[in-house]
Amino acid sequence: MQPQKTVLVLGATSDIGRAVALVYASAGFRVLMAARRLPAAERDARDIGIRTGAKLDLISFDVLRTETFQDFVNGLPTLPDTVVCVVGELGDQQRAQVDLEHAAAIMRTNFEGPALLLGLLAERLIARGSGVLVGVSSVAGDRGRGSNYVYGAAKAGFTAFLSGLRNRLTASGVHVLTVKPGFVRTRMTANMKLPPVITAEPDEVARAIYRAAETRRANVVYVRPVWRLIMTVIQLMPEWIFKRLRL
Repeated sequence: MQPQKTVLVLGATSDIGRAVALVYASAGFRVLMAARRLPAAERDARDIGIRTGAKLDLISFDVLRTETFQDFVNGLPTLPDTVVCVVGELGDQQRAQVDLEHAAAIMRTNFEGPALLLGLLAERLIARGSGVLVGVSSVAGDRGRGSNYVYGAAKAGFTAFLSGLRNRLTASGVHVLTVKPGFVRTRMTANMKLPPVITAEPDEVARAIYRAAETRRANVVYVRPVWRLIMTVIQLMPEWIFKRLRL
């Protein structure tokens, strides 16, 4: 009998994080739910446990408290087979333009914290010789746009970090997966008018993560493939044209 696999979900109380926990629990994984808001995580864990019969563990985690990361990793009940980082914060671009603390929080939440923690976990997986690291980044990082360049810059940094980590770990037995969901219907985008054809649901993102992580055939996944075409066009657009657009 195969030993039970474990997944660590970082940012487990987000809409995508909860969906990821449910998908992995349904597949028979032991789920470690790491979140800052433990009461919300407890409610989600009870619901998922009732629906799947899976074992879920709750772990306190704050992506901005980087000084706690070493103790966080040391305190995990087991070294997970898969780590899925769905931590993110869109923030307010206009506020970030004048509020340095808000801008810093966006950058640290979307890049610094996730990158540092995944780098730390990578070392443990390398020592074991196996594992999967999944980072949920964003199409916003593919090219900076005036409407959200602080968030986009942070995600661009995270995407570059994952790419470099993947390149370094190629022969280590550890697979690094970058996921770019595009628009997702979540609490974070509740006030935005999103085109249905390019807008995914949280469970759709979760299933895409699970498939790609388990097969290890993909390195970068756009949840809705049309986003790869959209972002290729945007990336290839000459700067003199791009500057005239309001994106």
